[in-house]
Amino acid sequence: MQDQVGMAFAGSGLDRAHALRGDPAALADLARGGRVLPVWRGRPLFGPGGAGWLPAGHPVLAEAAETVFLGLQDGQGLFAADVSARALADTTEGSVFDAGDRTDPEAPPQHVFGDLRQRMATLDARDGELAATARALLEWHRGHGFCARCGGRSVAARGGWQRQCPACGVEHFPRTDPVVIMLVTLGNLTLLGRSPGWPEGMFSCLAGFVEPGETVEAAVRREVAEETGVRCGAVRYVTSQPWPFPASLMLGTRAEAETRDLTLDPAEIEEALWISREELLTVFAGHHPRIRAPRRGSIAHYLLANWVADRLD
Repeated sequence: MQDQVGMAFAGSGLDRAHALRGDPAALADLARGGRVLPVWRGRPLFGPGGAGWLPAGHPVLAEAAETVFLGLQDGQGLFAADVSARALADTTEGSVFDAGDRTDPEAPPQHVFGDLRQRMATLDARDGELAATARALLEWHRGHGFCARCGGRSVAARGGWQRQCPACGVEHFPRTDPVVIMLVTLGNLTLLGRSPGWPEGMFSCLAGFVEPGETVEAAVRREVAEETGVRCGAVRYVTSQPWPFPASLMLGTRAEAETRDLTLDPAEIEEALWISREELLTVFAGHHPRIRAPRRGSIAHYLLANWVADRLD
């Protein structure tokens, strides 16, 4: 496994204190003196120095729909709260990739609810892991209020790491969807693509969900072939990244291409191209006339930057 320096959400050794999730009294005690990260419709609160942690009992938290236990830091409880019911102001004109910051009149000065993808590179490793966990868990709760078996209303349990159905007794757990993302190489070339509707100049590594009954290696070969017509041979795992948009685990791989001709699936790929190491250097330098580098902190940025620097082998 590669060193994950420079990749957001990649883990910080957080003490998730699993044993405390089944102890309501201990969690209640921790909550009274804990810190809470509010999340509004998928946007965590950010302050001037990173994540916008608030003390328990802060007015912003008054209407929280769900509160989840994230873990311990120096003995202090860390929690996240869904405050999506609050009416907030839109401070910017957004897009599909940047929905705009939101302000809350009761939040501390210079605090905004912001898009985690846009701001992930500004967080240190611990806040990055906590913000990703908070967003993934709270979005799961927002979308799973009813039992998938009987349709009855479910309730949160075990510090927010489970939902239980009082009607039929089924227990539901947060899900994580495995996604392969692949650095496809052919000698000194790597394959980039862009999906329809992406912002101008945005290209990235190919990626796709792992299907039921499929290995990571098979998913890599299938996705590349389906999207671009390129046939791949050897595939190896490189690293991984939690990607809470809404609930994925990105499995970073490197695949060796056996063919070069491109036949695109227009529903998935608007454009694909082969690019050399030398040309990719100009992308990362910000001098390429058409292509801009993947967002800093993303696993695509990590894979491509390390390939350019010849640090993947």
